[in-house]
Amino acid sequence: MPLAVCATPIGNLEDVTLRVLQELAEADIVLCEDTRHTRGLLERHGIRARLLSYHRHNEASRVSELVPRLEAGERIALVSDAGLPGINDPGARLIAAALEAGAAVTVLPGPSAVETALVASGLAGLRYLFVGYLPRGEKGLAALWAELERFPDPVVAFESPQRLPATLRSLAAALPERRVAVCRELTKRFEEVARGTAAELLELFSDAPKGEVTLVIGGGVAKVEETAALEAVRELVGAGVPRRQAADVVSRLLSLSRNTLYRESLQSD
Repeated sequence: MPLAVCATPIGNLEDVTLRVLQELAEADIVLCEDTRHTRGLLERHGIRARLLSYHRHNEASRVSELVPRLEAGERIALVSDAGLPGINDPGARLIAAALEAGAAVTVLPGPSAVETALVASGLAGLRYLFVGYLPRGEKGLAALWAELERFPDPVVAFESPQRLPATLRSLAAALPERRVAVCRELTKRFEEVARGTAAELLELFSDAPKGEVTLVIGGGVAKVEETAALEAVRELVGAGVPRRQAADVVSRLLSLSRNTLYRESLQSD
């Protein structure tokens, strides 16, 4: 029988697929980070299952125990507290070991904080980079901002609410014109998506907010594109479009700061 890797809700317990519910109901054992957390999901949907803890602290020992059970034909489902196991959550080690042992592995897709935040940010394009949790120290953050200075695509990261103000302050100092979205408590009752520059968002989150945070940072734009953007604003203004509206349209198309375009277009006239 296969190892079924099951995506679970990132907040709203209704965001679970029918396939995942069926797999959890039929599995011989369900592996989960926190049995209490997963039991809440199962009870919400009327499912009774045998649960076994599987988290970062016991992952190594559990893998050696579970691979023989897969080979013996047991049906095992793997979940994390939220989202898809193996993506910034425990699971990758078991998946690799199961495949190496010749066991079948199937993935049941579902909710993703990364993709939900990316789409909600308004910064999505053809590509993106996910970097997991951001570095904790100022040096680590500074190194990352330097790396992303000319990175053309949006970047998605997880951040703790306690560190969010410091992170926004650091980002505002390094990349002041970059468009950013703070996505908080996605799919939950108090979901919030705030968009703007890091400095603008720091005014909203000067104190640490509550709940889980996903940060989306817009891609960098080469200087030649900034010049072209200013020219586009000037042409729109020349055609009769109000300057603020022209700056807003161009900034959205090129992921540039609206305020900067407006200000620099005034100076160039």
